[in-house]
Amino acid sequence: MQKKFYTLKKALFCAFPYTLPIFAGFWFLGLTYGIYMNVSGFSFWYPMIMSLTIFAGSAEFIAVNMLLGAFNPIQAFVMTLMINARHLFYGISMLDKFRGVGLKKLYLIYGMCDESFSINYTADIPDDVDRGWFMFFVTLLNHFYWFFGATLGGIFGSFIHFNTEGLDFVMTAMFVVIFMEQWLKEKRHTNALVGLGVSLICLIIFGSENFIIPSMLAILGVLTLLRKPLTKGEEIL
Repeated sequence: MQKKFYTLKKALFCAFPYTLPIFAGFWFLGLTYGIYMNVSGFSFWYPMIMSLTIFAGSAEFIAVNMLLGAFNPIQAFVMTLMINARHLFYGISMLDKFRGVGLKKLYLIYGMCDESFSINYTADIPDDVDRGWFMFFVTLLNHFYWFFGATLGGIFGSFIHFNTEGLDFVMTAMFVVIFMEQWLKEKRHTNALVGLGVSLICLIIFGSENFIIPSMLAILGVLTLLRKPLTKGEEIL
C-alpha cells in the first residue's frame, strides 16, 4: 500500500510542472466560458457539468448557441465531429503509448485534449516514474483546470464586468510555446517543417475555417510516405 502511494505521489509531482502552462490557459478560457454561459442566461450548473462531462472547449462554446437554438441533434453531432475530428489522429499517435497502462487507458482516451496529447506525447518521463500514472495525472490535472475555471466563471460571471475579447489568444500563445520546446528538443526539424508547410498550403486552399482536417490528413499522408527516409536519417545520426 505504501509503495503504491509512493508511485502515485511521484507520478503526480512529476506531471504537475508540465501542466502549469495549461493551467494559465485553461483557467482564463474556462473562466471566459463560464461567464459566457452566465450572460447567455444559464445557471452555473451548466458550465460546471458540461466542463466535467464534455471536456472539449471549442465544442462547449458552440454548444451555447445550440442550446439557445432549435433542437437539432444531427446538426450537433456533425458539428462536434467536425470540430474534434483531429482527436482521431491523436488517438492513432498514442496507440503505442497507451499500451500496457491498464484500466487507466479508459480515462486517458476520454480525457484526451490537445494539451494533454502534446504533453503525454512529447514529455521525457523519467525511468523511475510510472508512465501510465504520469499520463493519467497530466490528463486529470488538465481536466480539473478547465472544470475549475468554467465553474468559477459560471458562479461569479454576473459579478465580473470587463471586456473578455482576446482571451482565447492565450491558447494560441501556449501552443506556440509547446511547439518551440519540441523544436529545441529535436536535432532534425523535418517533421515540424512538414507540418508547417502542409498546414500553410491547406490554409491557402481551404481557408481558415476548414483547413484543420485536410491538414491532418495531408500531414499523416506525407509523413507516412517519408517514414522510411526519416527513420534511416535518424539511424545515421
